[in-house]
Amino acid sequence: MCSPDVVRSALAGTGLTAETQPPAVRFAHEGGPAFRHVADLTHTLSPRFPVFPFYEPFRMRNLAAVEKDGWAANELTFAEHTGTHLDAPSHFVASGQTADALEVSRFLAPLVVVSVAERAAHDEDTLVTVDDLAEWERRHGRIADGAVVVMESGWEPRVAQPGRFLNADAAGVMHHPGWSREAAEWLVHERAITGVGTDTISLDFGASTTYEAHQVLLGAGKYGLECVASLGGVPACGATLVVGAPKHEGGTGGPARLLALY
Repeated sequence: MCSPDVVRSALAGTGLTAETQPPAVRFAHEGGPAFRHVADLTHTLSPRFPVFPFYEPFRMRNLAAVEKDGWAANELTFAEHTGTHLDAPSHFVASGQTADALEVSRFLAPLVVVSVAERAAHDEDTLVTVDDLAEWERRHGRIADGAVVVMESGWEPRVAQPGRFLNADAAGVMHHPGWSREAAEWLVHERAITGVGTDTISLDFGASTTYEAHQVLLGAGKYGLECVASLGGVPACGATLVVGAPKHEGGTGGPARLLALY
């Protein structure tokens, strides 16, 4: 069972209280946090990072160098949904919350990792199903309220070979795992989650043209996390996810720095 200790909040002075936080982010005692490991679940962004075909690759242009100017700076150009990033509800819902309007308490959450890597090794279009979620709960207990539930499909190593990460066939149709509509609906209606993620480029499987997982999850006010890294190195349950979310006015999402504490 994953049952994080709840003693008291260590957030005094931040404007947040224990009552506004999901259990997994509370600290075990005043002397320190109830975690020993910090894992970075964020890919390094570069011009080589694969992007959804609609977008241009990330670009970085040097503006100043220490040797010449005494200080250094770069100009960055990229679409919001590039690299490890957040999808706000407004990404698919005209009236949905934008990234800057999401409640800050939602960026500290119990992390649930559901692996379909074994199946994905043989079926590139595999979907996370309700049965997968039921099996996860059989092993680890009920998905915690406020959790972010992330699919781990073993897709991460493909980032080094962008063609394999997008995995488009001769007709240009991408093939990678994703969330089924049924699993998305189950999480929305049967569990009190705050968000869902994947280690692929989309919440939906690659060949989707209707983006049903996006429609269900973002339509219910949840947020999405895509291109999540290093999931194979964190526990399936018991970790706390810290989402360094973007905050630009009217944003439909944006690059995010993700940390797992456990």
